[in-house]
Amino acid sequence: MPFPADRPRRLRRTPALRRLVAETRLHPADLILPMFVREGLSEPSPIISMPGVVQHTEATLLDAAREARDLGLGGIMLFGIPSARDPQGSAWRRSRRHPQPLDPRCEECRGEELPVMSDLCLDEFTDHGHCGIVDETGYVDNDATLEIYALMGVEQARAGADVVAPSGMMDGQVAVIREALDDAGFQHVPILAYAAKYASGFYGPFREAVDSQLKGDRRQYQMDAPNRREALKEVELDLAEGADMVMVKPASAYLDILADVAATSDVPVAAYQVSGSTR
Repeated sequence: MPFPADRPRRLRRTPALRRLVAETRLHPADLILPMFVREGLSEPSPIISMPGVVQHTEATLLDAAREARDLGLGGIMLFGIPSARDPQGSAWRRSRRHPQPLDPRCEECRGEELPVMSDLCLDEFTDHGHCGIVDETGYVDNDATLEIYALMGVEQARAGADVVAPSGMMDGQVAVIREALDDAGFQHVPILAYAAKYASGFYGPFREAVDSQLKGDRRQYQMDAPNRREALKEVELDLAEGADMVMVKPASAYLDILADVAATSDVPVAAYQVSGSTR
């Protein structure tokens, strides 16, 4: 007489049966593709530490966005790289060039077919590579940075971003961006908050991708690896401030954090798989 324990194995016998009873499915619509666009390029520039990935020109970015749309991806996240930087990261203001490709030519790739998400941070634009304004002692001034984040959020929404994604791990960033968006008439634009972003050695290839000017590290504002409960507190704060989605980054090395956040969050949870964690 067969044992009931045989039943799961019977359902694993063929690929078709396994597909039929799969509890978890991964679809292209579950994936977001980071894309890098650099001001002043005449042709795509390869990123050495990430073979097959490039810094795009505005034209090639549009082609890549159309390809992402045709593949059924859930969205793209844009990172703008300026031709010049300063301590205040003021390049983000120039002609709304962050992110560069949010213009009418991308309308066919946006909205209902392909959400365009915009990284909201200063690290690509500052000559010191930090995510905020640095004072004379080398400390990142949280409140001065928030003032700029609020302006950036509105400009990105005005330029056409479907989602803004603050990644700087500044205290209160979600609240100030939400208030600024609402006051400017962009109540419909959601915020994807980098809620639990850990200081990590995995970011090396990504920093090459955005031509980071960072000297030192970002441990004074990104999370410490030993702290698990702190991640839930950070997520709780972002949710209370109005985050529509929350993110854990890096993903693969912090699966415990990802599981904790997924178990407690009442909004969608994103996992950012950074390139350095797969090398």
